[in-house]
Amino acid sequence: MELHKLVRDRIPEIIADSGKMPVTRVLAQDEYRCCLRAKLDEEVAEYHASGELEELADVLEVVCALCEADGHSLDELTEAYRAKHEARGGFRERIFLIRTE
Repeated sequence: MELHKLVRDRIPEIIADSGKMPVTRVLAQDEYRCCLRAKLDEEVAEYHASGELEELADVLEVVCALCEADGHSLDELTEAYRAKHEARGGFRERIFLIRTE
């Protein structure tokens, strides 16, 4: 079976434990970032389709990996989140903008 996609670190081990032989390679940094972006789209689509918490956790996993791949720490990501949240707020109030006049 041909897959050609980025997988979590333990997936080759899990495949081998099932009696199959995984064929893998390690991506160069630029390929890795490109594949992470594609993986983010994949995981978001899966979350849209299911609405399941586990799928949302997969989205978070990819976001964290993208952050690190782009040279940022999770602390930096958290601080950027907090700053933007403080400046613009979140989405808890469910405000839907219709237009501006």
